[in-house]
Amino acid sequence: MKIIIVTDAWYPQVNGVVRTLDETSKQLIKLGHEVKLISPEGFFTIPCPTYPEIKLSLFPGAKVSSMIREFNPDCLHISTEGPLGLAARAYASRNSLAFTSAYHTRFPEYVHARIKLPLKITYAFLRWFHSRSELVMVPTEEVKKDLLKYKIGNPQIWARGVDLEIFKPKKGRRKNKNPILLNVGRVSVEKNLEEFLKIDLPYDKWVVGDGPALKELKKKYPKVIFHGAKSKEELKYYYNKADVFVFPSKTDTFGLVLLEAMACGLPVAALPVSGPLDVIGNSDAGNLNLNLKEAIKKALLIPRKVAREYAKTFSWEITSRTFETYLVRIRDKDTTYNIEDNPHKGNTGITRVLHAAKNSWSGLVFAIREESAFRQEMILVLVSFLILLLSETSVIEKILMIFATSLVLIIELLNSSVEAAVDRISFEYHGLSKRAKDYGSAAVMLSLFLWTLIHGLVLFN
Repeated sequence: MKIIIVTDAWYPQVNGVVRTLDETSKQLIKLGHEVKLISPEGFFTIPCPTYPEIKLSLFPGAKVSSMIREFNPDCLHISTEGPLGLAARAYASRNSLAFTSAYHTRFPEYVHARIKLPLKITYAFLRWFHSRSELVMVPTEEVKKDLLKYKIGNPQIWARGVDLEIFKPKKGRRKNKNPILLNVGRVSVEKNLEEFLKIDLPYDKWVVGDGPALKELKKKYPKVIFHGAKSKEELKYYYNKADVFVFPSKTDTFGLVLLEAMACGLPVAALPVSGPLDVIGNSDAGNLNLNLKEAIKKALLIPRKVAREYAKTFSWEITSRTFETYLVRIRDKDTTYNIEDNPHKGNTGITRVLHAAKNSWSGLVFAIREESAFRQEMILVLVSFLILLLSETSVIEKILMIFATSLVLIIELLNSSVEAAVDRISFEYHGLSKRAKDYGSAAVMLSLFLWTLIHGLVLFN
C-alpha cells in the first residue's frame, strides 16, 4: 500500500514519538509498503513557545494538501495534533477521506504543567480532533482507559518495540565502583525530574537529554552530570554504563526509553503509574514504588540478564504489523469518485483564479472560432446594443435586455460543452447521446424565445 504518515514531531527532536515513527516507517517499507512522511522538514517553522526544540509549521494547509494529493495514498495516518496534523485532518474532512490517528503523549497534562490550562479544555480539543478518525492508536491499556473515559475516538492498543541489535548488553562490562543512576529523556517540567535529582543517595546521577528546564536544573543540582542530548547509537553506551535506570515521570503514556534501557540489561526504578505499569508490569525487570528511593535500592539488586530477557519480548516487527492491521483505506477507489483523483483540481488561492481566467478565455475563443451558432448569436448582442442606443428605454428595460442577451450566450456555451463531452465519449449514434444534445438545443431555443419576447415588448412600448 501507499501510506502517508503525518507528524509534527520529527528530527532533530529526540523522543519516543520520533523513534516510534522512524522505526515503524522502516518496518513498513520492509513489509513492502511505500511510505511517505509529512514532517516539519520543508515547511516554514517557528519554535514552540516555552519549548523551542519543537518546531511548529506555519500555514501548512496548502502544501500538506498538495503533498497528499500528489502521493495519492491508500492509507492516511495522522500521528500528532499539531499544525501539520490539523492541516491533514482538514484535508481529509473536506474530501471525505477515512484516516487513523494516534495519541502518543499526555498532551492535556503537559499543557497544564506549563501554562495551567484546564484539562477539560484540551481534552475537548482532543475529542474534536479524533472524532473523525476511524481508530486512535494508543500505546497502553491505561491510556486506552483514559480516552474511553473522556469519550475520545475509538482507541486501540498499538504497543512499542525496541531495536535489540542496537540496544544490547556490552560484553565484558565492568562493575562501577560507585553505582550510576541514569535518566534519559526530555529535560522539562512534565518529566518530574526533580523527584529523582533530590533523592539523597551516595550514588552518581546522570541525565541524558535536552529541554527547556536544563539550564535551571544544572544550576540547582551541580553534582548531577548532565550529558545533553545523544543519538540513538550513542545512548547504548550510557545504558550499559549505568546501574539503574530511574524514570520519575508521571505523564508518559509509554516510555520507550524503558525498553531501550532494559534491552541493554539495565534494571528500572519507577513510580507505579501509567507507562511503567504497562511496560514493566509484574515482571522482575524493574521495581515500581511510590517511594522512588526504595525503588532504586531494590532495582540495584536485579540481575542485568533478567532485564535483557524481558526486553526481548518487545519487537518493532510485531509492533509495525499491528500498525499495519489498524490502517484503513481512505476510500473505495473502485466505486467512488473523489475530487482528489482529478489532477486539474489542485490549484488554490490566486493560482486557481489565474488558471480559471485563462481557461475561461480559451473557452470563449473556441466558441467564436468553432461554433457557428455562437457567432450568429453574437449578432443579438449588436441588436440589443442598437436598441439601447437608439430607443428611450427605462432602467428595468435595459436590465431585462442585457439579461436576455447574456442568457442566450451562456446557454449556448453550456450546450456546446454538452456536445463536446458527448463527442469525446463517442461519435457513434446513440439514443442517449441524441437526447443529451436535444436537451441542450431546446434550452437554447427557449432562451432565444425569451430574448425575442423581451426585445419585442421593449420595441412595442
